[in-house]
Amino acid sequence: MNDAFQTLALALGLGLLVGLQRERAASVLAGFRTFPLVTVFGTVCAWLAVPFGGWMVAAGLLALAAAIISGNLLRARQNEGDFGITTESAMLVMFGVGAYLPDGHRPLAMVVAGATAVLLHLKPQLHDLARRIGDHDFRAIMQFVVIALVILPIVPDATYGPFNALNPHRIWWMVVLITGLSLGGYLLHKWIGDRAGAIAAGLLGGLISSTATSVTHARLTRAQPASAPLAAVVILLASGVVFARLVVLVAAADREHLATYVPAFATLLLILLGFAGWLGFRKRGEGTALPPPTNPTELRSALFFTVLYAGVLLGVAAAREWYGNRGLLVVAAISGLTDMDAITLSTAQLSRQGAISESESCRAILVASVSNLFFKAGVIGSLGDRALLRAILPAFGTAAAAGLAWAFIR
Repeated sequence: MNDAFQTLALALGLGLLVGLQRERAASVLAGFRTFPLVTVFGTVCAWLAVPFGGWMVAAGLLALAAAIISGNLLRARQNEGDFGITTESAMLVMFGVGAYLPDGHRPLAMVVAGATAVLLHLKPQLHDLARRIGDHDFRAIMQFVVIALVILPIVPDATYGPFNALNPHRIWWMVVLITGLSLGGYLLHKWIGDRAGAIAAGLLGGLISSTATSVTHARLTRAQPASAPLAAVVILLASGVVFARLVVLVAAADREHLATYVPAFATLLLILLGFAGWLGFRKRGEGTALPPPTNPTELRSALFFTVLYAGVLLGVAAAREWYGNRGLLVVAAISGLTDMDAITLSTAQLSRQGAISESESCRAILVASVSNLFFKAGVIGSLGDRALLRAILPAFGTAAAAGLAWAFIR
């Protein structure tokens, strides 16, 4: 009996949550009272289905649809308001939430109700985002759909190639993961636009590509030397966010051993963010433009990462076979020059499979990260103003020293 009352109270609360949002939106059809009644009605129908059969839920859904149609017909006769189906759709969803609660899946029902309330509340922001997304951006989204929902399901899940190192399905799944992260940063950039300052520029740059961000801002300082301090903030933030990104990648590839990686990654993240914060505090109040990102879902980019990732997998397998762990570190240092994702995913997967230890995987990723910092410093030194190089070298040097210490001394 207590469980039944808890279910009823939860249905009432979730209905009140969505009803409050509709009341604030001045919905004519349903609001603060109607939505709780609809959700509780769904729960009661699910209870009645136990002794009388599942047709009770279907009958309840038809009754709700009839009530919605009657309400809209009455509004049409009275010429009240602009007609849409958002509130009607929300009512059907909340009926389903109420009917699902007695089955015992409360967390999922709560997620659905919460997501419904958030979607209803974010109408202006979502419309603003839709207006900001042009044809080029919509093309990026559709290309991601092709990559994730068209190509991935048909890629064979079997092992091929030398050393049995290549699994096309796993490789393409990593392509989906990397492309999805980059697309998220790309869409955030489109949403924020030129309203963002140095902090947002660095954070989004790290999500999209820290190397591309470094190149863009280095070139900017060559034309505008006075922008060097803020460009350094952006580059340091982007380089720091890389290590948060690596945590996500390791969690996807080797979640069981994630705790081994986090302390080292967190150390380098805090070092780079600390230097960025110090420089940003000195130049607070000034703004900077976001670098214009390229479409991260271009099939050409996806195929390039596929080849790179497969090459790293083969290189790691061959190096371990022929030269042991020293060969693995050489491959890590080379692959880390321009890309951290491939070596991170490949070594983390090997750790999960037991081919190498999690400590060896973490050491390889740290060596790759130090290599990547040196590469970016070289790019900045060749493309940017000398003041920018002087600003980032202490941070990069400290982070590189910490990375090597975590890799070889601890």
